[in-house]
Amino acid sequence: MTEHKENPKEILTDIEQKTGFLPQILKIIEDVDPENLKRYRMCNNKILTDGALPAKTKILVALAVVASKQCEPCTKAQMKSALNNGATKEEIMELMEVIFITAGAPAVAACKDALKLLQEK
Repeated sequence: MTEHKENPKEILTDIEQKTGFLPQILKIIEDVDPENLKRYRMCNNKILTDGALPAKTKILVALAVVASKQCEPCTKAQMKSALNNGATKEEIMELMEVIFITAGAPAVAACKDALKLLQEK
């Protein structure tokens, strides 16, 4: 398990190392309420750490959930995390089929910008 760091800058570095990028919202949270970063990291670590499910699987589940909520910035962030944690194009495209079946075309449409990240790979 990752060492529990209390310094907000170290928390941001820890999150960035695990996801491969740093969501802009976390920089804002650092300025507004640095204590909130500790709670965010705790939840984030649950997703980004292997357990009964591998981290990559949990990230793909998170991508499906945020897509079902039609949160476009969230899908882009989860896509970055999925790619940085080893998700393949084939896995992601199969997930898009599951999203379509379970949440419909609007949920897949919410992944438009996220899917562009596959073109960049």
